[in-house]
Amino acid sequence: MLNRKNILLGVCGSIAAYKSALLVRLLVKAGANVKVILTADAANFITPLTLATLSKNPVYTQYFEAETGVWSNHVELGLWADYMLIAPASANTIGKMANGLCDNLLTAAYLSAKCPVLFAPAMDLDMWQHESTQENISRLQQFGNIMIEPGTGELASGLHGQGRMAEPEEIIAFLEIEIVKHLPLLNKKVMVTAGPTYEAIDPVRFIGNHSSGKMGFAIAEQLYAMGAEVILVAGPTTLTASAGITRIDVVSAEEMLQVCQANFIGSDIIVMSAAVADYTPVEVAQQKIKKKEDQFNIELKKTTDVLATLGSKKSETQLLVGFALETTDEDNYAKEKLRKKNLDLIVLNSLNDKGAGFKVDTNKISIFNKKLEKITFETKTKTEVAKDICNEILKLVKTS
Repeated sequence: MLNRKNILLGVCGSIAAYKSALLVRLLVKAGANVKVILTADAANFITPLTLATLSKNPVYTQYFEAETGVWSNHVELGLWADYMLIAPASANTIGKMANGLCDNLLTAAYLSAKCPVLFAPAMDLDMWQHESTQENISRLQQFGNIMIEPGTGELASGLHGQGRMAEPEEIIAFLEIEIVKHLPLLNKKVMVTAGPTYEAIDPVRFIGNHSSGKMGFAIAEQLYAMGAEVILVAGPTTLTASAGITRIDVVSAEEMLQVCQANFIGSDIIVMSAAVADYTPVEVAQQKIKKKEDQFNIELKKTTDVLATLGSKKSETQLLVGFALETTDEDNYAKEKLRKKNLDLIVLNSLNDKGAGFKVDTNKISIFNKKLEKITFETKTKTEVAKDICNEILKLVKTS
């Protein structure tokens, strides 16, 4: 659940700050991208170097570094995060957060955050029980912030009671459960196709195309991040997918057809982004064809249209998304494909658009729905394009 999530970790002045080293390590091990904001008091308990080494990112301590002239942009940090986690959260910082005070980088980033905010209190028993602390916590929860309940045990003062910061493993488990609660595609089964197909001519040669699979893999990752159970049917490519994605490798159009048919009935959402060959050799030579003649002809036959085959079997509860890569009269071809193949959405790529097409890390798309309404997006990275596509899919899931 934490894989590729951006976690902004705030560490406050508390003896429990030593636990933040293990917390960062567990977050990184789970695949999260971690950035740490350390308050001035927290730096008395744990060094920025320790957390920078473990997070593999610079640690932020103040708005402006006088020695380097570097300004830490609290707005960018707040907007970067998928989740903001403050652990340990001291009584002082909790009070500032509850009252909108931002006299340090951490509380300024908190006020800029648009993501869910979780905080794990850590303080002595008397501080925890004080009316002002409890009122501040109640206020934070009213704002929508999520508290990770402190544990009970021996405290730094020698007292015994509530106030111990939750253990790092408990915080990780809590965060994962919180993520699962809000995943929009939880319990949905999705099949995504990606990459090219190779149609063999002989044991060493094939007919193929320039598809890298980057767009399909990005879509599979985004759907997985949204909670879906994802099957990725991949043509020949060197790309890798997250461990939680079920990957099935195929080579030819016929293999892709067979795998897609086998997994189609159980899928709620099907995204067909692979560049499947339209033609395949009638006969495949069993031995390498020698270069003899000045001209060489290969007889080709049509492959089975995988997208049309699935479209003809689609139920009312399934969503089917196709892709169209065109060079002329793009809109009309895309709309005709949408209609003929019984699609719910079609994503149009044009090779005439700069930054779109094969083997690049960007793309520019338009999307048509069943009402033939067109949504056009700017050139973006394929990761961002995948988010746009998945958001359009999500709209149909919510209304279906």
